[in-house]
Amino acid sequence: MASFPPRVNEKEIVRSRTIGELLAPAAPFDKKCGRENWTVAFAPDGSYFAWSQGHRTVKLVPWSQCRKNFLLHGTKNIANSSGLKLSRQNSDGSQKNKPREHTIDCGDIVWSLAFGSSVPEKHSRCVNIEWHRFRFGQDQLLLATGLSNGRIKIWDAYTGKLLLNLVDHTEVVRDLTFAPDGSLILVSASRDKTLRVWDLKDDGNMMKVLRGHQNWVYSCAFSPDSSMLCSVGASKAVFLWNMDRYTMIRKLEGHHHDVVACDFSPDGALLATASYDTRVYIWDPYTGDILMEYGHMFPPPTPIFAGGANDRWVRSVSFSHDGLHIASLADDKMVRFWKIDEDYPVQVAPLSNGLCCAFSTDGSVLAAGTHDGSVYFWATPRQVPSLQHLCRMSIRRVMPTQEVQELPIPSKVLEFLSYRI
Repeated sequence: MASFPPRVNEKEIVRSRTIGELLAPAAPFDKKCGRENWTVAFAPDGSYFAWSQGHRTVKLVPWSQCRKNFLLHGTKNIANSSGLKLSRQNSDGSQKNKPREHTIDCGDIVWSLAFGSSVPEKHSRCVNIEWHRFRFGQDQLLLATGLSNGRIKIWDAYTGKLLLNLVDHTEVVRDLTFAPDGSLILVSASRDKTLRVWDLKDDGNMMKVLRGHQNWVYSCAFSPDSSMLCSVGASKAVFLWNMDRYTMIRKLEGHHHDVVACDFSPDGALLATASYDTRVYIWDPYTGDILMEYGHMFPPPTPIFAGGANDRWVRSVSFSHDGLHIASLADDKMVRFWKIDEDYPVQVAPLSNGLCCAFSTDGSVLAAGTHDGSVYFWATPRQVPSLQHLCRMSIRRVMPTQEVQELPIPSKVLEFLSYRI
C-alpha cells in the first residue's frame, strides 16, 4: 500500500479551467438551511444534467444546451434565467423525447438523485409479470429522487411527470443508484441503516432489504457489470454485496472515520472511497487490498486525529470514464484531480462549501454542488489512454483479480493488469 500526502509546491499543480456556473436564485429572506445541493447527476446518454437546487426543488437542463449557453454567455448563469421554456406534462407526442428544461417540486428536501434508462431485453425479476402498470421502453429515461421523509419519487425525465412513489424507508434517503445494465433495478441507501432494492419494471416492487450497517448509510454504487454493490457509511463502514444473491461479500477495513462516498472504475477493477478521515482509498474490490491512498492533509493525521473533527473532511469522490483519473472534493475549499498512478493532484480548482461531484458522461467536465444550491463546472484533465491501458480495461471488464493472477504470463504483466504498478 502506498501513502501519498499532497505536495506543498503549488507550482507543480495545474489549475483547472472553469467551464461554467449555475447559480441558484436567492430570495431576499431565503433561509440558509435547506438550500444544500447534496447531489448532481448526468443522464447515462448525456442528454440531461440534474441537481438538487434546495428547498424541495430539482432542476433538469439539457446538457448540450447548457454547454452552449456557457460558450455564448460566459461562465455565470442564474439557474432559472436560461432562455429555455419549461416543458409541460401534456406536451405533444412528437416532442416527448426531446430534452427540455424542467423544474420539479419534490415535496420535501432532496438528498439524492439518479438517472436510469431501460433495456427491453432486461426483464423484471418478478415471477408474476402478467400485468404491469408501466411498460418502460428503450427510449425511457427516469429520474429517481430520494427525500428527507424517506420517500423515493420516480419521474419521467422527458415530461416531468411523476410515475411512482416508493415508500418504505423510515429516514432520509441519502443515496440512489441504478444498475448500469438497463434492468431498472434501483438501490437506495438510508439513514435507517438499510439498503433497499427496488424493481421499477415491476412497478417499483421492493425486492430485498440489505442489512449489515450498524449506523447511517451514506452512499452506494454498482459495479459496471451490475453484479456487485458497494455501500459506505458511518463508523468506518465499507461493505461489498453480491447483487445476484443479495448477500454480503466482505467488509473492507482501513478508514478511521465515517465513509461518505464511493465509486467503481469503468472496468470494475478498482473501487474509490472517500472519508472524513481526510483520505481517499483505492481498493481492489475482489481482494480487499488497498492499492493507493490519496491524502488531503499534510502531514497525514494520526488515526486519533483522523477520526475526529478537522477541516479536511473529504466529501465526495468520482471516477472518470477514462479509468485514469479520479476527482475528490474536500472541506479545505479545493477540488482535486488525481491520476491513479501518481502521488499528487495533477489539477486543482478552488471551491467553497462543496458537497458533491460527478463527471459528465464523456468525462470532459466535472460538476460540483455546494451548500447554497449552486453548481460549478470545470474542464477535466485530458489524456490519450495508452494501448496498454485500453487492453487492461478490456481484460478487467470480464476477469476478476483472482482469474487474472492465474494467467500464465510474466509477473510484471500480472502486476500491471492488477493495477499494482
